[in-house]
Amino acid sequence: MMSFLQRIGKSLMLPIAVLPAAALLLRLGQDDLLGIAFVANAGDAIFAQLPLIFAIGVAIGFSKDGNGAAALAGVIGYLVLTQGTQAINENIDMAVLGGIISGIIAGLLYNRFHGIQLPDWLAFFGGKRFVPIVTAATMVVLAGVFGVVWPPIQSAINAVGEWIINAGVAGVGVFGFLNRALIPLGLHHVLNTLVWFEFGEFVNAAGEVVKGDLSRFFAGDESAGIFMGGFFPIMMFGLPAAGLAMILTAKPERRKSVAGVIGGLAVTSFLTGITEPIEFLFMFLSPFLYIVHAILTGVSMMVVYMLDIHHGFGFSAGAIDYFLNFGIAQKPLFLIPIGLIFSVVYFFAFFIIIKAFDLKTPGREEGEDLDFAEEEQEEASGEGKYAKMANRFVTALGGEENIEHIDNCATRLRLTLGDTANVDEGKLKANGARGVMKVNNKNYQIIIGTNVEFVAEEMKKIVK
Repeated sequence: MMSFLQRIGKSLMLPIAVLPAAALLLRLGQDDLLGIAFVANAGDAIFAQLPLIFAIGVAIGFSKDGNGAAALAGVIGYLVLTQGTQAINENIDMAVLGGIISGIIAGLLYNRFHGIQLPDWLAFFGGKRFVPIVTAATMVVLAGVFGVVWPPIQSAINAVGEWIINAGVAGVGVFGFLNRALIPLGLHHVLNTLVWFEFGEFVNAAGEVVKGDLSRFFAGDESAGIFMGGFFPIMMFGLPAAGLAMILTAKPERRKSVAGVIGGLAVTSFLTGITEPIEFLFMFLSPFLYIVHAILTGVSMMVVYMLDIHHGFGFSAGAIDYFLNFGIAQKPLFLIPIGLIFSVVYFFAFFIIIKAFDLKTPGREEGEDLDFAEEEQEEASGEGKYAKMANRFVTALGGEENIEHIDNCATRLRLTLGDTANVDEGKLKANGARGVMKVNNKNYQIIIGTNVEFVAEEMKKIVK
């Protein structure tokens, strides 16, 4: 079940990746920026079709080779499911969940039937062409089932969403804490999808119902943004300050090399809101320190909510989204002093805890340590740097024969291995891994950063 849920979380990353483009177009086209209507409409069109986009993205993510036939099956499955259920009950609105369900089923059916062989007189419909057909047939049956059972499910989802929204400061605080706490398991995207794309409703000027905190924020709902604004002080200020604490607690002779790596991760967190690379530096070294980070995230969400600050993002809570969406936010300037306060709290919390418990954060390890500066320089020079890293990773993972499946999300490799006991974690970290996580005896994850996709593709070439 954990592996299945993680596959869902990973698959959600592909459709979520289109949101920055949608948000950028939507914002640039508004009257307070460029004032170009067709640009704004282009961005709005993506938000309007999010369920269909999720059906496509999740189907690709669940298929074993990311084939376009799975994507086509996802589209067909979503259309059959939504139109079929609404023919039974016109009040049914499966929204993004309908797209996710369709994508999962399409991907699983692709894996099962993409190589099917039919009799000669039906051979044209065999193989990958059979996948959309069997998906359509399956979704017809499910449409009949969901047409009956979905109304109470929909009511329950809406009730949970309304409870979380109406819970006020407690609701946003719990969400902020869980958002960080679920990252080690790779399940935070599942929670985010519900909060940002399902919970809460808003009727826009065209009379269309828009769901989710993120979608409602860009649709002009003044009550939206409460589940996003509190992340800006953490990602722009808190985590970079934690990085500074780790630099200053490193051994003096290693401080310069560590600063080169952590400084880059801190800048990435500040500008883009991509935090996993820096979080994995301390996540497994000290679960207590990571719990402190999760609690502080929840506190930030609560403080921002109590001050009635509303802000949002199309990608993450970095400076780029902060300034891009500044014009449609409420009290966005207050986030700066709040962030500065949290930077002080993070710095002293990390500095004191690292020193008090002698945590082996980067630059404090004993024995044969990695020289970050030399490693970074080596990996950055010449062509084929990702191929070099991939070769070293394959060796450290126990060789090609120990690797059964390779996948990736935004910042981490997701691997299925013959036996995780054959992994040399020291070699992985010495060759560019920011962190590692053993999920169970078969599933293993390596945190690399935003260039993970290039490493994954090179590894697939080697194993193939």
